[in-house]
Amino acid sequence: MGTNKKDHLLGQLDLLALRILSSGKSLHGYAIAERIQQLSEHALQVGEGSLYPALHRMDESGWIRSEWAPSDNNRRARYYRITAAGRLQLAAEEAEWLRTAQAITRVLRLA
Repeated sequence: MGTNKKDHLLGQLDLLALRILSSGKSLHGYAIAERIQQLSEHALQVGEGSLYPALHRMDESGWIRSEWAPSDNNRRARYYRITAAGRLQLAAEEAEWLRTAQAITRVLRLA
């Protein structure tokens, strides 16, 4: 019954993407995935097959907005920006993550 690290990351992908976008910059999907990888010191990697459906779902939920624009290499890319609703969702998900992390830490220390 081993779990794959990718499976665990899927549950946190909204949190991570919203946090990356909370800087205020408009980023395309590849840049979001690259930033997650950089900030995690390469411990976390997000594949396109996970990221783009999550971005689409968050766009439909109103947490982010997207628009097409030319990328640095002059290709057409979809850029994402966090919305006010996305900032509220980010705060809620961060709080839940911290509660969960603290609970797990207590179990690990006391068991």
